[in-house]
Amino acid sequence: MGRELSDEEIYDSIDEGVCLVAKEISMSIQERRMLRKQVFYSLRRLDILQELIEDDEISEIMVNGAKKIFYEKAGNIVLWDKHFTREESLEDIIQQMAGNSNRMINEYSPIVDTRLSDGSRVNVVLSPIALDGSCISIRKFPKSAFHMKHLIEIASISAELADFLEKMVKARYNIFISGGTGSGKTTFLNALSAFIPSEERIVTIEDSAELQIQNVPNLVRLETRNANVETGKEIAIRDLIKTALRMRPDRIIVGEVRGAEALDMLSAMNTGHDGSLSTGHANSCEDMLKRLETMVLMGMDLPLAAIRGQIAAGIDILVHLGRLRDKSRKLLQITEVLNYANGEIRLNPLFQFQERGEVHGRISGYWEKVGELQSTDKLLAAG
Repeated sequence: MGRELSDEEIYDSIDEGVCLVAKEISMSIQERRMLRKQVFYSLRRLDILQELIEDDEISEIMVNGAKKIFYEKAGNIVLWDKHFTREESLEDIIQQMAGNSNRMINEYSPIVDTRLSDGSRVNVVLSPIALDGSCISIRKFPKSAFHMKHLIEIASISAELADFLEKMVKARYNIFISGGTGSGKTTFLNALSAFIPSEERIVTIEDSAELQIQNVPNLVRLETRNANVETGKEIAIRDLIKTALRMRPDRIIVGEVRGAEALDMLSAMNTGHDGSLSTGHANSCEDMLKRLETMVLMGMDLPLAAIRGQIAAGIDILVHLGRLRDKSRKLLQITEVLNYANGEIRLNPLFQFQERGEVHGRISGYWEKVGELQSTDKLLAAG
């Protein structure tokens, strides 16, 4: 009482209990080790989920109530043969996940986005909102950030495109990354951020901190907060973008825009914070622009012409990612945003992924250059 026990002390206590159990029940050494690990995980880690968390080949974990746990491995979703013994164990894990990131989840606030200590993204929906039992969705990220070199090696992007995007980042073009769920937007944003010069001051803004920006010492990381009795009012992405403008950033990186904060992000891009980066969900570059219009309208009733003018003036380059039918993730398109004219935002496609066919179940193809960059002012200004 009165102090936190170390992991070693917990293990010592567990070993005593395992020895007592082993006297009553015949157990092999392997069974003893398994029991020891399971008890420790239930006390100090994420119970039976810890085994999946520690498997580096698993990219996603989906808990559909206490009795059904699925995981994604090598692009395939599998039903696990293990499950929680009781609903209360699942509820305990949910409270632990939320508490570790200073989030609160209860009947009043039954949905929460949080993260694990290793950076994995977590979404939780409590029962009875989730009809078949509380649900947890865990998106795991690599322990070390992906670099553009690795994305080239796995054919997610070509060396030519990586070189082009490096120039865009260094020349402070505003880049927006779009793609569907699981297309690798956060991973790609991490890789792209490695091109940011190390002497710049960066402010990152996220719902739950996922970005792994390595080479920038002058880095400020901001994270949203849900409203609750203990912490007070909600701190939303919009609030963080507004305060970031007063923090003297060279660039602002918004992990993902989902709603009215799109207007504040565009305002930041249009008020001297060139080189800013962000991501959003969409099925194509054109669709991303339509979604940005809708998101801006969520926060303010503006004429469509004014919104489109803000988007065209703020975003320079659209990068669209996709997850193909063979489960591979690829950069599918790079498009330049030109200007707003005759009621439409003018786009200039620069690179497009073209499929050749399939070889041993894997899609082969190449990136075709379909246009030339027209807005070269920032390139020239950057030398």
